[in-house]
Amino acid sequence: MAGKGKRNPTEKKQPRKARNLSPGTVKYIGRKTATVTTLDIIDYSKEHYERFESQDIKDAFKYEDASHITWINVNGLNNVEDIVTLGNHFDLHPLIQEDIVTTHQRPKIEEYEGYLFLVFKMLHYNKKEHLVKEHVSMVMGKDYVLTFQEAEGDVFNDLRERLEHAKGRIRGSGADYLMFAILDAVVDNYFEVAEFLSHKIELLEDRLFDDKEESIPKEIQELKKEVLRIRKAILPLREVINRLEKIENPLIEERTNKYIRDLYDHIIQVNESMETYREMIWGLMDMYMTTISNKMNEVMKVLTIMASIFIPLTFLAGIYGMNFDNMPELHLKHGYFYLLGIMAVVIIGMVWYFKRKRWF
Repeated sequence: MAGKGKRNPTEKKQPRKARNLSPGTVKYIGRKTATVTTLDIIDYSKEHYERFESQDIKDAFKYEDASHITWINVNGLNNVEDIVTLGNHFDLHPLIQEDIVTTHQRPKIEEYEGYLFLVFKMLHYNKKEHLVKEHVSMVMGKDYVLTFQEAEGDVFNDLRERLEHAKGRIRGSGADYLMFAILDAVVDNYFEVAEFLSHKIELLEDRLFDDKEESIPKEIQELKKEVLRIRKAILPLREVINRLEKIENPLIEERTNKYIRDLYDHIIQVNESMETYREMIWGLMDMYMTTISNKMNEVMKVLTIMASIFIPLTFLAGIYGMNFDNMPELHLKHGYFYLLGIMAVVIIGMVWYFKRKRWF
């Protein structure tokens, strides 16, 4: 993500929906492109495990053994011909195929005959500490799960390891549990994103009172935008998981519903954290403005005290700076030194008075 993810002002904004096309037209709407579509296929059962990677979309067609569960992860959505070929093989509705390659889709869940379709956002921070937001679609059938990503790189490595080494109950469960495990991996990573965001807020808060930090207002604004992006991705997923928990569909077993309810609790917790961080960032801006105001008040206080001290001195100097002949004090031999003494007494007296009042 170059340039901290900033978009060139002259760059044309990516449309959120293809225009002048009939519904069901598969056209990629997104920024990430891949040279070829790659497949990561995991075929498993309690006793069987096979993982296969390919760049030929037709290699996904041979995994149709009903005694096994097949997870087909597709990387690269810009090659729409491959998406259509795979979608037609699994008899996916044209509207589903359109939604798969339209990356600005809001997280949602839809029921179709024989499968469920879900859309959600995968979030993580890259090595440069920039937020990466990726569109992910998932189709869950009786004995298969299809996931579609914009590009390679995801948060499912731990899940793949569990499948390979038969950790937990996943190898003995159906496709519905695999669907839950994928969503669970995404939500678990939301916690890591929230924790990293909390760390960024704490660091910014520590730097808030540093006089030399002139970039803080800009960083606060960028952080506000970042929180809004995260919140926009996470908040709708709460509705998706809530509906997933309540739907009565033969594809989802009762025992899996228990885990989905637990997943719903997790997404609620993440949303509450994001609301807290959002308030904290608004508080940072208020705190920054208060700090600037206090510094300005301190400057004005010093200037006011100095002006207050010099006002009587200016008054005395003004009086004896007048050019009247009949001013007796002008003819005193040591009048100049008397006046300087009076001024010194006035200064000392006013400083003593200000200190007594604790004005400085």
